[in-house]
Amino acid sequence: MNTIPTETSIRQRSAQTVRSRFWSDLWQQRFLYYMSVPFVLWVIIFSYIPIWGWLMAFQNYKPGRFILDQEWVGLSNFVQLFTDDQFYLVLRNTLVMSVMGLVVGFTLPIVFALLLNELKNQLFKRSIQTISYLPHFVSWVVVAGIATKMLSTDGGIVNQLLLGMNLVDQPIQFMAKGNLFWTIVTASDAWKETGWHTIIFLAAIAGIDPELYEAATVDGAGRLQRMWNITLPGIRSTFMVLLILSIGSLISIGFEKQFLLGNPIVAEYSQVLDLYALNYGIGMNRYSFGTAVGMFNSVVSVILVVTANGIYKKFTKESIL
Repeated sequence: MNTIPTETSIRQRSAQTVRSRFWSDLWQQRFLYYMSVPFVLWVIIFSYIPIWGWLMAFQNYKPGRFILDQEWVGLSNFVQLFTDDQFYLVLRNTLVMSVMGLVVGFTLPIVFALLLNELKNQLFKRSIQTISYLPHFVSWVVVAGIATKMLSTDGGIVNQLLLGMNLVDQPIQFMAKGNLFWTIVTASDAWKETGWHTIIFLAAIAGIDPELYEAATVDGAGRLQRMWNITLPGIRSTFMVLLILSIGSLISIGFEKQFLLGNPIVAEYSQVLDLYALNYGIGMNRYSFGTAVGMFNSVVSVILVVTANGIYKKFTKESIL
């Protein structure tokens, strides 16, 4: 006599099938998992274990004592942070330089990638590409030195060009003008990283089906039309992934550029959150206060990533995360 399988038995069989398939796939791909172990350990050690240190943000931390034996002060460090006028000044500087860097840092690599993709001479194309990404491997110490020398009033090439073309009557002290500092940082970063970021977009362009270009050419589409209707839509997903990740680091831009290019004269424009945490936290032995600034950076970064992904998902029905 045949029995009709019940809903419970069907679910049990389905669960067993899924578990069996999981262990089978795990065994077949075991070598790939072995290869990923060092990287997983690296993330755990350097990204997750340090989160334990966030406890310092709620303490009056004193070196030499175990972290759980410290004096607990609740949200006192965050109250000091949000009531400090200097905090809002450095937050303004951070956001402005981040947004400027985000706009320039995405516009130039995409345009550069589109132009390189149109080159037919492969040797020339590879040469330009190699030359353009070499500055990425130059340290910010060297880049800051080059920028300072070029903008110097004593033999700087920029001032020499301006004087030679009679655009100014006397050399401009670029490094002493706060209103120019954000532009100098953005331009220096663009020179250093544009070629490196272009590699990602060129790789995305290489994955586009060449038959699409051939069909568009047959239909009479010009170069600009092919770029707009085929190339740009083809790299949209890559662009959005990088954009969302970049939005997440809007207020975590580091401090190397600002520290090396800045000086006391432009301190009102060069101070950023990471530099603020270094100077007013660790530099003054206020470890708990510096931890509170770092925690604020991390929490806001996560919120920005989730928000940007939510907006993208709402309009495109796709999710990056």
